[in-house]
Amino acid sequence: MPATPLEVEDLSAGYGPTRVLEGVSFAVPAGARLAVLGRNGMGKTTLLASLAGQTKRYGGRIRLGGADITPLSTASRAHAGLGYVPQTRAIFPSLTVEENLSVGLKERPLSALEEAYALFPRLKERRRNLGTQLSGGEQQMLSTARTILGRPTVLLLDEPLEGLAPVICEELMEAFAELARTGDTTILLVEQRIQMALDFADHVIVLERGRLAWSGTPQALTADQDTVERLLGVGGLH
Repeated sequence: MPATPLEVEDLSAGYGPTRVLEGVSFAVPAGARLAVLGRNGMGKTTLLASLAGQTKRYGGRIRLGGADITPLSTASRAHAGLGYVPQTRAIFPSLTVEENLSVGLKERPLSALEEAYALFPRLKERRRNLGTQLSGGEQQMLSTARTILGRPTVLLLDEPLEGLAPVICEELMEAFAELARTGDTTILLVEQRIQMALDFADHVIVLERGRLAWSGTPQALTADQDTVERLLGVGGLH
C-alpha cells in the first residue's frame, strides 16, 4: 500500500481539562519525512498521541489520505493506516521477539516476519529471546518493527533514540531512512537529537507551548541560528 498524506487542521487537544495543543495546523505530503522539534514539555508527544487518538480533542480535524479520521478510535485509526511507536515502546516482556512481532502481523502470513528481519537483522539473531532479555535499542527495534509489519501508510515515531548508544541510534536512523526510501510510508519523527532529526527530515515543524512556532525545511532552520537558539535552546547546527 503506498504512503498517504496527513493533514492536521486547527487541532486542539490535551488530557482531561488540560489543553496542551492549541490550534495546530500542518500537512505532510505522501512519502515525506517530517521532524517535530521543540523543547521538553512543548507538546510534541501529545501531538503524536493526539494523531493516534489517545488524547482528548477540543477541536480541529485530522485527515489521512484525504479521509477524515477525527471521529475514529485508536484501533480504527490503526486499521486506516496510522502506525504509532510510543516512547514507552510497549513490547510484551514475557513473549519472545518472534511472538512480539507476530502480534503486528494482523492477518498477514508468518513469512512476512522476514520484512522485519531484513530491516533489523539484530532481531533475527535474537528471535528466540524474551523481551526482558533485550537491550533498550533492541526493544526499540522490536517496537518499531512490530508496528511496521502492520503496513502503516503513516508512521509516528516518538523519540525512538532516547537513551540509546550512538551506534544504535545510527542503526535505527538508517532503518528509518531505508523505510522512507521505499516511498510506502509517510514518517513523522519526534526527536531530541536535533541534528539527526534534521539530517533525516525533508520538512520541520517546531512547537512552543503547544502551538506551531516555526515551519520550513531543515536547511532553512539550520541557517536561522536565532530561531534555533530561541525555540530549541541549542546552537552550532550545520
